Amino acid sequence: MPRKAKIKSNNQVERGNLETPFVSDFLGSVWFLGIILILIILYIIWNAGFIPWLHPFDPSPFNILDTILSVFAIILSITVLISQKRQRQMEKVREQVEFEVNVRAETEITKILEMLEQVQQKLGINTSDEDLEQMKKKLDIRKLHERIKKSD
Repeated sequence: MPRKAKIKSNNQVERGNLETPFVSDFLGSVWFLGIILILIILYIIWNAGFIPWLHPFDPSPFNILDTILSVFAIILSITVLISQKRQRQMEKVREQVEFEVNVRAETEITKILEMLEQVQQKLGINTSDEDLEQMKKKLDIRKLHERIKKSD
């Protein structure tokens, strides 16, 4: 499977996840907090009987308000969980891309080191460098993946 296709399949979103950032951004905004606080204060003023021409429909201890806020807390909790799941999915894609870039850079650097050694040999500069020999070794991606899986 080509790399682009692999990333694209990892990045596919469930139905409804496209709206999640907008919903979580709105629910996490100061404007929303202000609106909710104003509505709660108006609800309490209305149902405490402070406005004579409005008849209270939920007298103290405000059982209907309590139920509404409980349901709202459940909805907020679920929204937070969905948002966190989406962030984890995006982070996995970023990690995969970063890993692939690093592997490619490692391959390119190894090739450059080999070319520099060939240039040295053509110029008659023969030096033995253990660090250089270690750096020229090919990266075994399978072993690297196995080490990562064992550490998880």
